[in-house]
Amino acid sequence: MLNFSSTGRLAGLVAITAAALLGVSACQAPVNIQDADVPAWKEKVLPAASTAVLEDSGKILNRDPLVKESAGVPVGNYTLTMACDGGGKAYFAVSSGGKKITDAAAACNGSLDVVKIKVPGSGPISISTSSVDAPLIFAYHLVPAGN
Repeated sequence: MLNFSSTGRLAGLVAITAAALLGVSACQAPVNIQDADVPAWKEKVLPAASTAVLEDSGKILNRDPLVKESAGVPVGNYTLTMACDGGGKAYFAVSSGGKKITDAAAACNGSLDVVKIKVPGSGPISISTSSVDAPLIFAYHLVPAGN
């Protein structure tokens, strides 16, 4: 025998839960990576850095890494500031003279992630940016520590 009052309450609870979930997902519009204006987004999320020794921004549309290099970076301490948007994470592999210095990651929620890096020898620095959560947009800059 069915109890209609408990069945009615259950149906009401299911309806309220479904409406709440729809409301929450409607508030978080996904970033449209294909149409993203990367320079405008970068300007909003990444602080200006006039002393950057290496910087890049763009779209990761597949899982292939994007590599940017700067020649003649002096020995010293640096700050790598990174951001990405679109969901998931972006990964930044920093190398000096072909040897990996560090791996860093940024959560793709539009917030900044900052990592301190020590460059052990003068020479070229490269940063390989990738993600298994493509597509997404990213931006980073490497500046001398204290700037």
